[in-house]
Amino acid sequence: MSTTETPTYKKKDFVSDQEVRWCPGCGDYAILNGVQQAFATLGVPKEKFAVISGIGCSSRFPYYMDTYGFHTIHGRAPAIASGVKIANPELDVWVVTGDGDALSIGGNHLIHAMRRNLNIKVMLFNNRIYGLTKGQYSPTTVPGMKTPSTPYGSLDAPFNPIAVALGAGASFVARTVDTQIPHLKEILAQAHAHKGFAFIEILQNCVIFNDGAFEHIVGKEVRDDHQVNLRHGEPMVYGKELDKGLRLTPNDIEICSPAEASVWKADGPTGANAFRLCQGSETAEVPVPIGLFRQVERPVLEDQIHAQVNSVTEKLGEGTLEALLGAGETWDVD
Repeated sequence: MSTTETPTYKKKDFVSDQEVRWCPGCGDYAILNGVQQAFATLGVPKEKFAVISGIGCSSRFPYYMDTYGFHTIHGRAPAIASGVKIANPELDVWVVTGDGDALSIGGNHLIHAMRRNLNIKVMLFNNRIYGLTKGQYSPTTVPGMKTPSTPYGSLDAPFNPIAVALGAGASFVARTVDTQIPHLKEILAQAHAHKGFAFIEILQNCVIFNDGAFEHIVGKEVRDDHQVNLRHGEPMVYGKELDKGLRLTPNDIEICSPAEASVWKADGPTGANAFRLCQGSETAEVPVPIGLFRQVERPVLEDQIHAQVNSVTEKLGEGTLEALLGAGETWDVD
């Protein structure tokens, strides 16, 4: 195969020889299937993928992908991925994390990776619970939920992952669902095509410790009326017959007819409308948005780093380790 020829793959080309070990029925199986299908269509050589994870059920992911991978430490996957991308800018770097790994111990690493806008893609599996360590409450657990660490009900106000990503300045922010594979693949393809940091929240079911956490949104009987798919440049319509719409007013989000629906814009200068939509209540009449919340162009950090290094090297020369160690204030110790 020539260096310019687009590789042709099938899903099986991204299936590793490792036994997949999640609980039967876990939403992670569906996500794995969708990611393997998606990677096969992106036109990227297998050896150019790197899948980086932290700690948690989702973080087993690199073992099951026949790509380069790195199972790192709790919460630090964005930091490791940043180093991988800066050192190897030609790699397609994907981070796999969970709501606990990313938003608790890893919160600082995640938000700073977002603001820096490295060209890496983060998939956050949100099941609103700590699954690997037997069901403790997580930063996205709903108030009142009883868990081993909140036996009388959680009192914490949960994070909204989309709001966190928007607030931290991520240049691509989207949401999809574990079992809605065509939509998941569509979002992954959009994230891959985006030049910059991409954040994808994936609503994922934990059958053991938080079964049905999103059933009121993703259940087959209700999802047409309880989800609205945000597509840039298209009206916000929903329903099985696409017979309902959403209209953004200065002070509210209103249900309207399809003809009155607002056209969704993911590239607004502030992201204010995306923030308004993602804050919508799951118990109100307004449907829960999935799809593309925000996509804007910003300078990409690894490009800037390498341009700066090249510029300084051109002016000052290659440099040596000895010169670096001897730079600045030094002392001779007798």
